[in-house]
Amino acid sequence: MANDEKKMKSTTYAAIDIGSNAARLLVKSIKREGDKVKSTKEILLRVPLRLGFDVFKLGRISEKREKNMMRLMKVYNHLMKIYDVSAYRACATSAMRDAQNGLEIIKNIKKNIGLDIEIITGQEEAKMVYNNHIECMEDRNGNYMYVDVGGGSTEVNLLSQGQLVSSRSYNIGTVRILNEAVVENEWQRLRSDMAQIAQQYPGTNIIGSGGNINKLYRLLDDDEKDCEQKRMPIDSLRKLHGSLKALSVEERMDQFNLKPDRADVIVPAGEIFLTIADIIHAQYIYVPVIGLADGIIDDLYAKDQSRQ
Repeated sequence: MANDEKKMKSTTYAAIDIGSNAARLLVKSIKREGDKVKSTKEILLRVPLRLGFDVFKLGRISEKREKNMMRLMKVYNHLMKIYDVSAYRACATSAMRDAQNGLEIIKNIKKNIGLDIEIITGQEEAKMVYNNHIECMEDRNGNYMYVDVGGGSTEVNLLSQGQLVSSRSYNIGTVRILNEAVVENEWQRLRSDMAQIAQQYPGTNIIGSGGNINKLYRLLDDDEKDCEQKRMPIDSLRKLHGSLKALSVEERMDQFNLKPDRADVIVPAGEIFLTIADIIHAQYIYVPVIGLADGIIDDLYAKDQSRQ
C-alpha cells in the first residue's frame, strides 16, 4: 500500500520563459501511474514585458522595464511557493541575450529575489523547445520542421522518421521585424538553409509553436482547418495573414478581438511561417499548442526520472 501511494504521488514543476515579447510562468503537476504519466496544468500566466522593444532599438533594457521585470519575477517566485514547486527553471531568450545589461539585471534579480535565471543560447532554446513534443504526433515517420517563432528569434528543428536531425536558431523574430532590426544576411541564411532542407527532405510539413501560431489557428473558422488533427492548410494561413496585414493594429484589435501586444506581432509571425512554408513547400502546419515552457518542464521531469 505504501509503495502504491508513493507511485501515485505527484511532483510539481515550474518553468519561467522570459521572451522578447512576454514572460510566462507555467506550473504543472506530474504523476506517474504504472507506465502512464499524467500531467496537470496548475497555472499558466503570460505578462507582456516587451523587453525586445527596448533591446532591438536601444541595445539595452530600460530602467522602467527592468523594474517591471523585477516586480514580475517577485510575483512568479511567490506563486511557485504557493504551488509548492519542487523544481523550476527560468530561462531568458533572445532579448536578454542581446541586452547589454542583461547579465547585470539577472544578478540583481538573484540578489534581491533569490530567483536563478539562465540566459540560454539559441541552439539550446531550439533543442529544448523540441524536447519530447514529437510525442504529440500520430505519424512520426514523416519529415517535419518544428518551428518556434518568438519575439527575438526563430528556432527550427528538423525531424525525420521520428529523429531529431538538426536544431538551428535565427535572429529573426516578430519584435525584431517590427523594430526593423533583422539584418538581411540572417534572412538569407534562413532561406538558404530551408532550400537545402527542402531538397534533402522532400514532403516536409511544419509543427508550429508559439503564441502567435496558436492564435492564428484559433482565428480560423472550423471549415478552414483540420480540427481533429489540429492543423491548418498553408492556403488558409495565407488568406488570414493577408486579411490581418491589410488592417491597422487598432483595426485588428477591433475586428479580430486581439490584445494590443498580440495585434502588432501576429502579422510578422505569419510572415515568418509563410516564408518557411513556401521554401520547403509545406502543405500544412500542425498546431499542438506547446512551447519553451513545456519543454523546460519535460526536461526537469526527465532528469528527475533518470536520478531514480
